[in-house]
Amino acid sequence: MVAKRDALTAKLATALTRELARLAEEGKIVRGGGATPVKPIRRFLVAYSGGVDSLALLDALQDLRKRSARWRRFAVRAVYIDHQLQPGSGAWAKQCRAICRRLAVPLLVRRVRVQASGRSLEAAAREARYAALATLLRSDEALLTAHHLDDQLETFLLQWLRGAGVSGLAAMPAAAAFAKSVHLRPLLECARAELESWVDARGIAYVCDPSNTDERFDRNYLRATVIPLLQSRWPAVARVTARTAVHLGEAKDLLAALAQMDLQRLLVDGCIQVAALKTLDAARQRNALRYWLRQSGLGMPDARHLERIRLELPRARADAQPWVRWSGGEVRRFRGKLYARPPQPPDPPETVAAGKRAVKNTPDRVHRWQWRTGKSLSLGAGRGRLRLAADPLGSISAAALPATLLVRTRTGGERLRPAVRGSSVTLKEWLRRSAVLPWEREQLPLVFADEHLMAVADLAVDARYARQPSERSGLRLIWEQAPRIRA
Repeated sequence: MVAKRDALTAKLATALTRELARLAEEGKIVRGGGATPVKPIRRFLVAYSGGVDSLALLDALQDLRKRSARWRRFAVRAVYIDHQLQPGSGAWAKQCRAICRRLAVPLLVRRVRVQASGRSLEAAAREARYAALATLLRSDEALLTAHHLDDQLETFLLQWLRGAGVSGLAAMPAAAAFAKSVHLRPLLECARAELESWVDARGIAYVCDPSNTDERFDRNYLRATVIPLLQSRWPAVARVTARTAVHLGEAKDLLAALAQMDLQRLLVDGCIQVAALKTLDAARQRNALRYWLRQSGLGMPDARHLERIRLELPRARADAQPWVRWSGGEVRRFRGKLYARPPQPPDPPETVAAGKRAVKNTPDRVHRWQWRTGKSLSLGAGRGRLRLAADPLGSISAAALPATLLVRTRTGGERLRPAVRGSSVTLKEWLRRSAVLPWEREQLPLVFADEHLMAVADLAVDARYARQPSERSGLRLIWEQAPRIRA
């Protein structure tokens, strides 16, 4: 039993040494064709669930630190994420505290709220867990999780059954950029049986989550029913699959590098030129589009929606403004370019009634903005904030503005006189001349003073509210965290 314990400690030390040396040498995580700078690692944050796997990781790490002065230089702390999905989760947190006291490891406990909202409970819990871990991780700290060889097999099979491509089948990397730092999985070469043997030898009680045996969950069904059958016929299936995942990880990196090369030619200001995209063959088009959408921070579309982006948008009429939308975002075409946009949120709730009748294409609500208090105005999720700031070069006259401004979107018929000696023009025509993206025109925040249009976002100010030569200073309207609005 001592030999088994020594073997696990040795594997952990080897894996950590390899990944930390790679980080120290390169100073970055290279994954998916991109590079993310990483600071030197001086601490470890262990994701500790109280189960066998994470207990083995935490205990073996402490054993390693006791044996070696080199590893004692790394501070260690653990975090228990309480998903509040099981009645006993509070008691498990207490048990984890007791175990961490025994191991002399500081423990943080964080409660999260899991909202499935149409997704699987597993996926929602994982998202909530990693969101919490991201807020806790320090820039000089590596997140350690206890994913092991059998987990890798389960992940590969789940991705395969979902019809995943190379990216999904590459499964879990040993190191990946995460939050402010890096996520390490130092036990990927260890089987679950090795971790169980370690914990049995130590005689430490661990948490038994009953949901881990509930075969309604896909991963549990694979673990309890499918994988034992595979192992009975092919005993080395886990190690062979892990080797396949490594090969696919290399293929994923090569495809990403190819996509980067192609996008250097395709992209203009973050948008894909349709004419240039057509010069690639179909496989390279799909590869470039996937990489572009991933780098844009959007959820990956399924194969059907990706083909619609690839085929329907370029083939639409020249004067059309086609778009493809899926749960993770949308892509629109305008003036020969493709624009990627995140999922659009619902209208913000912090508004008041603007009138008795509803207005076509816009909510019948306005924001009332007491701008003299110096506070900025939130326009809702994904729309940023408006702020009026004193500026010696500001073009807006403070004296011309009432204490309360109204902010709303278009209702139709608005006019603007952008120059003091110029004539007024319809807002519709001004937006067209100014190359404002069509899908943004209905959402632009319009600022009204005394029922007159004062400003179109931070793009233009009506001449009646322009700063006078006698005024020493003016105001400048600032749209913070604004979405892209111009072609």
